[in-house]
Amino acid sequence: MKTNIKRATIYFDTELHTVLKMKAAQMEKTVSELVNIAIRQSLAEDWEDLAAFEERKNEPNLDFEDVLNELKKIGKI
Repeated sequence: MKTNIKRATIYFDTELHTVLKMKAAQMEKTVSELVNIAIRQSLAEDWEDLAAFEERKNEPNLDFEDVLNELKKIGKI
């Protein structure tokens, strides 16, 4: 058994649970593994956004009007 796991109770709709068990058997994985995969995929975009925010946290804040005026001045809008 893995040591880096945390147990949780999740309640599924009956039909969803049935399909999930069938999919797990088809993929030779456990229901827990499939749920973990699905959650990781669902959160991946959030993790990428958080990483981007962290990378850019020290960048200066720009005034929207200044940026807009600069874009107009150089013909971008």
